[in-house]
Amino acid sequence: MTCSNCGAELGGARFCAKCGTPAPAGAAPPPGASYQQPPPQAQAGAGLPENVASALCYALGLITGILFLVMAPYNTNPRIKFHAFQSIFFHVGWIVFWIGMLFVGMMLPWSLHLILWPIRLLIGFGGFLLWLFLMYKAYNGEKFVLPIVGPIAEQQAGRQV
Repeated sequence: MTCSNCGAELGGARFCAKCGTPAPAGAAPPPGASYQQPPPQAQAGAGLPENVASALCYALGLITGILFLVMAPYNTNPRIKFHAFQSIFFHVGWIVFWIGMLFVGMMLPWSLHLILWPIRLLIGFGGFLLWLFLMYKAYNGEKFVLPIVGPIAEQQAGRQV
């Protein structure tokens, strides 16, 4: 039996080894014949799935957020743009918050540093968990809008997603 697409000999296989075309439905392979899988076909220009790209927007904060805003085809997808902007605004806010905490800490006496250290540790751990939560929600295709920066990110993404 030969391939209907390229004319190569099928030899009882379900797919053509040369071009990957499936064998006709009526042609069953002989008993004991090995089944060949079609060769993997690359999708031209497909890129990452939307959920993976959305989650990766949060991976390195500002860096990946900006990358996904400038790279095609991701910069045309409103969901990915929303996650990229929310990632950028969240991380900028987080950096500003920690710089403010640093200045407040410099003005306090040394004895208060020991009292505030566990509070800072708890706030830092909470921010880390929020970052992981945002990546988890984005990977699952769910939208989680942060209270202050989320509406700004929606506005910057161009429309409600």
